Amino acid sequence: MTSPKNSPKTPPLKVAFLVAPEGVEQVELTEPWQAVKDACGTPHLVSTRPGHVQAFHHLDKGDTFPVDAVVADVRAEEYDALVLPGGVANPDFLRMDERAVGFVRDFFVAGRPVAAICHAPWTLVEADVVRGRTLTSWPSLRTDVQNAGGHWVDEQVKVCTAGPNTLVTSRKPDDLKAFCAAFTEEFGRAAAGDGS
Repeated sequence: MTSPKNSPKTPPLKVAFLVAPEGVEQVELTEPWQAVKDACGTPHLVSTRPGHVQAFHHLDKGDTFPVDAVVADVRAEEYDALVLPGGVANPDFLRMDERAVGFVRDFFVAGRPVAAICHAPWTLVEADVVRGRTLTSWPSLRTDVQNAGGHWVDEQVKVCTAGPNTLVTSRKPDDLKAFCAAFTEEFGRAAAGDGS
């Protein structure tokens, strides 16, 4: 992400992190969250219910995190970018919530960058925003992505600009370093106005 220190006219980015009340893979929330903060952005935890979200370490309960806003009360236009962490249950819950799916879709309509890792593209499939896009994910989502009109690749990180916005995707927690570097760079470019 282009640092506001280097670009005084660029205000800090406000980045939404959309997760279900439970099931998010903790490291896929906390590492991107820290990456946004390190790049002088402001992360904002959005969920389908108020209170706290329960994170997981695979199948074991992890920490809880306070929700900043309920998806029904916010709009994509209030944010500069969106991050979708994974976890198997997390995107499965989200894709059953019409407001969450609509919130995700609105980032694509508005041309704002989106980053998704691991199982998170399930929510993108439900929002019908992968058609004509190239992305990666946890391998078990390959058929879902292809059936939704997307082109699936097995890469550590994929940046796709063949659409109304920039879409950054990665496969798994082992890809987090590359994922965070890629999406912060792309978010910064979009904020600076030289690409989305």
